[in-house]
Amino acid sequence: MQSCYAYSAIIPSGCLRSSMGALEQHYTIMVVPNLDVLSWNVRGPNTPAHCVTVHDLMVATHCHLACFQETKLAAVDGPLAAFLSGYQHNCFTHKPAHGTRGGTLLVWNDNYIDLRDIVIRHFSVMATVSIKDCGTNFCLTVVYGPTRDNRKQAFVQELRNSKPVDDVGWLLLGDINLIYQARDKNNMNLNLRRMWQFRGTLSSCELKEIHLQNRKFTWSNGRRNPTLVRLDRVFCNKHWDLTFECHGLQALATGLSDHCPLMLSSLAGPRQPQPFCFENF
Repeated sequence: MQSCYAYSAIIPSGCLRSSMGALEQHYTIMVVPNLDVLSWNVRGPNTPAHCVTVHDLMVATHCHLACFQETKLAAVDGPLAAFLSGYQHNCFTHKPAHGTRGGTLLVWNDNYIDLRDIVIRHFSVMATVSIKDCGTNFCLTVVYGPTRDNRKQAFVQELRNSKPVDDVGWLLLGDINLIYQARDKNNMNLNLRRMWQFRGTLSSCELKEIHLQNRKFTWSNGRRNPTLVRLDRVFCNKHWDLTFECHGLQALATGLSDHCPLMLSSLAGPRQPQPFCFENF
């Protein structure tokens, strides 16, 4: 597994006058942190074949942290978590499912990152993530949004309540089960009231979506004339975006779930700086 360093950049830090009276240019080495995160609604690894598919994808991805939603598991022990992680991670936390609904599993390797201050809420798991190589910290929220309409108001309120203080980086990801724009769905069967509610929540939380580079939708109902929706998403605030400026989001291929896995990872070298703009509606 690769280091949590993405690259180092040497930047000018100012000019000082030497004892001989000449100006000397001084430089600072800036380390840009690297973090590879997988987010996936796995639709319940509750059969041996299902578990093997999750295991095989994890072996192929080499991520530092994996966040699985809808495990449909009431309990997860160490051996199962290790197998699902492809034996690449040695720590985990699990939010139990209620019957066959929900369930969230986070697995990580503590040689590279630490997760602390873990809080399990009704729709989410929150933690502080620390990258050991460079000491970078940020707040992580992994969500599994409700499918029932009568629970979505409580869900968006929990998102609003999860907003950290202004100088803390925040990464929010998972199966949101909400959309905020018509182009997130391939038909016009839209709940406009919920869309506006979600838009308002993103604006209140000062979150922007990290662009998914290679896919328009992340979920399909699998029918002959399928409904396609972008339900799985990754959002961040300005502080996180500036800290992890070289990261991008891509969808991975799998035949296991009707949701595609999302991989947030470092791009090859630094990207050109772009102005930050959260979703203000």
